[in-house]
Amino acid sequence: MSFSGVSRLVMVCVGLCLTFVPGSVLACAACFGKSDSSLAKGMNWGIASLLVVVICVLGGIASFFIYIARKSAMADVSVAANPS
Repeated sequence: MSFSGVSRLVMVCVGLCLTFVPGSVLACAACFGKSDSSLAKGMNWGIASLLVVVICVLGGIASFFIYIARKSAMADVSVAANPS
């Protein structure tokens, strides 16, 4: 048996052993249903803070494109008003 065959067999055995460990199937307090724990509250605050960051970044990108569109419109108007 080659080294890759032995390593594959070992990985399968380790995976099967970890599958049947009862502690690994228990969910955390946030997922298991205890929604008033400090872990669940912390996870909710983390989700909210990440949502605020994403909204700020997307708002900044949108405001940049609005700024570029306005500058382009003003440049078009000034060129049309002063055709040299």
